[in-house]
Amino acid sequence: QVQLVESGGGLVQPGGSLRLSCADSGSTFSINAWGWYRQAPGKQRELVASITRGGRINYVDSVKGRFTISRDNAKNTLYLQMNSLKPEDTAVYFCNARIGQAPYEYDYWGQGTQVTVAS
Repeated sequence: QVQLVESGGGLVQPGGSLRLSCADSGSTFSINAWGWYRQAPGKQRELVASITRGGRINYVDSVKGRFTISRDNAKNTLYLQMNSLKPEDTAVYFCNARIGQAPYEYDYWGQGTQVTVAS
């Protein structure tokens, strides 16, 4: 079992910054990759950024150059630094941890944190 607890969401003006955090606990040794997803009202959940245990990082095109995913292994904490925020970044952001290998992988999810970008 893996537990994920997120923090750091809130209201920010366009052009501002926020940092999301996700602390994991439990069987963290089994995690192969972490990710941040978001879901806006009426839209499907999308992958924003991911990082593997080996350090490979990917971003969705819409956040490249603005968002940075990182992980502090000593603190078992995943981060998403979000800069130059836009109204279209408004969504509930979810932390994800994946164990196992395809096709047998399993996803754990955080509770979600609201990010609202508005003036």
